[in-house]
Amino acid sequence: MSNYRDISDNQLITLYKENHNKEIVGELYKRYTKFVFLISMKYLKNEEESKDSVMLIFEKLFTDLSNHQIDNFKSWLYMVTRNHCLMYLRKEQSDFKKTQDLKKDYENFMENDLNSHLIENETEEVKIESIHDAVSQLNKEQKECVKLFYMEGKSYSEIADLTNYPIKKVKSSIQNGKRNLKIILTKAGISALIVIYVIIT
Repeated sequence: MSNYRDISDNQLITLYKENHNKEIVGELYKRYTKFVFLISMKYLKNEEESKDSVMLIFEKLFTDLSNHQIDNFKSWLYMVTRNHCLMYLRKEQSDFKKTQDLKKDYENFMENDLNSHLIENETEEVKIESIHDAVSQLNKEQKECVKLFYMEGKSYSEIADLTNYPIKKVKSSIQNGKRNLKIILTKAGISALIVIYVIIT
């Protein structure tokens, strides 16, 4: 059967469990894209993040439709979307808190009169210059996202707004940039303490 438009949601789900035809998920996508997007906007308050939410949720349907007993698809989809958004928001808050905690730990550390060991020594200044040089070696996306996230304390969604990159690209650019920066700095023999100083100040 190639045309599913006249079949109910429950019938579509039953058919999908039998034959796993991806066109069935495509039909559900047509019916409920706007529904999922509006729910996502209600929680995320961001158009690009909500669009990403729609894609992620419908991608999961390929697996979830087979693994769940679904009596009312629309109600079930509402709960799936709501839970997805709440988990995303918790993750955003957790990432922001980690950044703030890192800054706070550094400030407390500096209060112990170790600032002079990081800045006033000419050798350390050379190392700091090396770190800035290492950042400049990252590709364009990684450089932008790393600077905005670590140096300016921007959230994923704020960086996405500023750069016009999708949230997924922002996250991967930060993760890959951090990994590449660590590799470059390790080869240059830069200490972890100096790295923290440059990134968060």
